[in-house]
Amino acid sequence: MTEALYPFPGPGGGTVEDVTRSTMDKAAESLELRLRVLNELGPSLGACAEAVAAAFRAGGTLFAFGNGGSSTDAQSVAQLFLTPGPDGRRLPAISLTADAALLTALANDVHFDVVFARQLAALGRRGDIAVALSTSGGSANVLLGLETARRAGMVTVGLAGSGGGRMAEDALADHLFVIPSSSVHRIQEAQTTAYHVLWELVQQALAEA
Repeated sequence: MTEALYPFPGPGGGTVEDVTRSTMDKAAESLELRLRVLNELGPSLGACAEAVAAAFRAGGTLFAFGNGGSSTDAQSVAQLFLTPGPDGRRLPAISLTADAALLTALANDVHFDVVFARQLAALGRRGDIAVALSTSGGSANVLLGLETARRAGMVTVGLAGSGGGRMAEDALADHLFVIPSSSVHRIQEAQTTAYHVLWELVQQALAEA
């Protein structure tokens, strides 16, 4: 029984070698993009970290939000700052995507476009931090959330891809990080790297202060 007689039951019906090669190519592409992001956005991440650290020192809270896969990333951002492990400083952070009852109530009773804006209007204060994640940079509820946060005087941070979309066009974020890719998977992978580096830089800035 040779492998050629029993092809790997993957999406394309390829062999194990085909799937392995495809996975290795994607991993290499992901690594290349992450390194490019760190090289190109490193100074901007540093400046953003200083602003975020200053907000935390003044008693600010971080609010993270996004849709779909970005909602999971928003929860990861909040958890990263709130429960950093034994070597990190615990910082107040909330994911606006975590409360299913609240999200569905706002979406059903008002409109899905306001699910983040309404929460920020109720919970956010001047000097807090809003972290918006979107692979397209064009999600209506994310954009409205950023607009609300900016009007409230919050530090606004945006992570987007595909050129940045309206998030970039309308300059809605004080600190915007656009991942140079059109692949949703690669964008989210690189965004994960970006916000982990941001977290580390914030921790460093707070420790030095």
